[in-house]
Amino acid sequence: MFSFDTPRRPRRPSLTPMIDVVFLLLVFFMIAARFGPEAGIEIVAAQAGGAGDWQGPPRLIEVRPDGLSLNGQAMAPDQIAAELARITPAPGDPVLLRARDGADLQALVDAMEALGQAGVTGLMLVE
Repeated sequence: MFSFDTPRRPRRPSLTPMIDVVFLLLVFFMIAARFGPEAGIEIVAAQAGGAGDWQGPPRLIEVRPDGLSLNGQAMAPDQIAAELARITPAPGDPVLLRARDGADLQALVDAMEALGQAGVTGLMLVE
């Protein structure tokens, strides 16, 4: 039998690289996590028996794949906000919002955000 080298004791694997990877993952997830208030659209559920008298002209905003319309007239979001300010007695008055003809959800959310930034607080989402 040949003996080329003196036998060594088997070494245990080092855990240092694994600990480094765990700390890197911990730092990554801490940086990627969101701490604080979430930005979003507040949606309040309707309450039964809360129907009141309608004040003023109709206010129906339709979100379509090709744009927005107010009471059947195609308009840009800033024009809709200006027209709503003109026809609503108060900013909290109900404004109906409806998605039509296969409009995607992002277009509906964009319309809700634009109207919210314009001061419209009485949005009601209808089918």
